[in-house]
Amino acid sequence: MKILVFGSLNIDLTFSVDHIVKPGETIGSTALQRGAGGKGANQAAALAKAGMDVYMAGKIGADGEFLAGLLQSYGVNTDHVVRYDGATGQAIIQLEKTGQNSILLFAGGNGEICPDEIEKTLNAFGAGDAVLLQNEIVRTGEIMEQAKKRGMKIYFNPSPFDASVAALPLDIVDCFFVNEIEGASLTGMDSGLTDILDSLVRRFSRAEIILTAGSEGAYYAFGSMRAKGEIVKLPVVDTVGAGDTFTGFFIAARNMGQPVEEALQTACRAASVSVSRKGAMEAMPRWDEL
Repeated sequence: MKILVFGSLNIDLTFSVDHIVKPGETIGSTALQRGAGGKGANQAAALAKAGMDVYMAGKIGADGEFLAGLLQSYGVNTDHVVRYDGATGQAIIQLEKTGQNSILLFAGGNGEICPDEIEKTLNAFGAGDAVLLQNEIVRTGEIMEQAKKRGMKIYFNPSPFDASVAALPLDIVDCFFVNEIEGASLTGMDSGLTDILDSLVRRFSRAEIILTAGSEGAYYAFGSMRAKGEIVKLPVVDTVGAGDTFTGFFIAARNMGQPVEEALQTACRAASVSVSRKGAMEAMPRWDEL
């Protein structure tokens, strides 16, 4: 199976700070790091590090050429990454000494995806393949519909969550990856993880649901089936990319034949390792490290 990640590619500017800046406050940073990011690119890197046959589609400017090179070094096929005259997406990240972060995004090429680029990319895939999507590029609904027409499996991580998600053809999604905030937003309830999970199952009865819960691990639901994965307790250095690591490794583990419970543990273990290291893609482990 080929898996296409049609998503964002960002240049991450990470400022190390004592605390997340408050409204009206000016603070100094102790370090500045320029790196590769974007949920799409991060998840493609995670899939590749987990051993999947993964393809990246998206749009970058000349300033983002190093992103394609880095993905290629991890084994990601970048033939479907389009170059254009504008700027690559940007993320300004405040990283606390506790490992928590706050992120400001500028769309750049992620907001310039064109219909003809979607069609050209998806023509290279078909039944038996899969597409992994997030909510950091435009025309996500169009990609979903065209992928489904081609018989592709649709994985969707509605992050960052906003009002645009409600307009997407969510009923054709095969597998959701959500955190507690995204799950609560999709269901309109915030009464607890298990209630949110049950509500998601009722609303999307044909889809698998994976609900990540940070230090509480991750939950899986499909029909009447329920499973839970536990994190590995390691020192937290940087939480950027932890969810993306989990997503990539869970998909890889399932496609390698691991049962749901084992796949949850594999993905939790990979995410735990990633938060014990600094960075996003570079912090992700390879399959043989687990």
